[in-house]
Amino acid sequence: MKKFFPVEILATEPYSFIIGYPSATKRQIQSRVVELKKLGVDGVSFQGPILIGKIPVLGKGYTGVVILAKRNGKKVALKIRRTDSPRKTMKDESILLKKANSVKVGPLLIDSSNNFLIMQYLNGKKIYDWINHLEKKNNVDRLKGLIRKILQDCYRLDKLGLDHGELSNITKHVIVGRSATIIDFESASLKRKVSNVTSATQAILIGSGIAKITRSFYRLPIKNTIIKVLREYKATQTQESFDKVLEVLRLGKGN
Repeated sequence: MKKFFPVEILATEPYSFIIGYPSATKRQIQSRVVELKKLGVDGVSFQGPILIGKIPVLGKGYTGVVILAKRNGKKVALKIRRTDSPRKTMKDESILLKKANSVKVGPLLIDSSNNFLIMQYLNGKKIYDWINHLEKKNNVDRLKGLIRKILQDCYRLDKLGLDHGELSNITKHVIVGRSATIIDFESASLKRKVSNVTSATQAILIGSGIAKITRSFYRLPIKNTIIKVLREYKATQTQESFDKVLEVLRLGKGN
């Protein structure tokens, strides 16, 4: 079991590189530690698949670094705003994640501040790794259930008018644990035309490494048939057209 350290460790090297990534003054680092304490974060742990320097973290994106933390004794995911982020605060992302949460999509937003997001910690695998390690025998229904759950969440986002923006590269944006959860709303928008269902379907079933694995599990219609039904859905975005997408993909009914 990985050890948790008091948040003060983030003010010392080499861990200060994480809270002030990619560069920060001592004053900025101290200020961020104080900000973190005000949020009630009482521990941090360094583990995950990505290295920053020699320190493992859960994730790294254009706007932030994600590490494992504890708040009131409970594990949480802590997103730290990069000092070179084009976004001056985490406010917009917190609003968009809360909006997604309103339709039961995404990791639960727990709290936020200018430089931090505290979210539900999801113990699981990235979708590619999960599918790639899934045995074909007796698991077709399990795979179909996973894909259906992701597309249903995408449909909820579409109806909400919230475009995730990164689902064409779905391998980085879905965690599979007890369930499948769409993560990372830093590029999301309420102003773009939504394309969550179409982007996710194309990523999982048409044009990626995941699609090749999925097609080895069960027989799917030809690419043009899938594209045709996606175009019909994109034009109307109704429950009926979404159900048709699921039907063509042999995934059963919608919500």
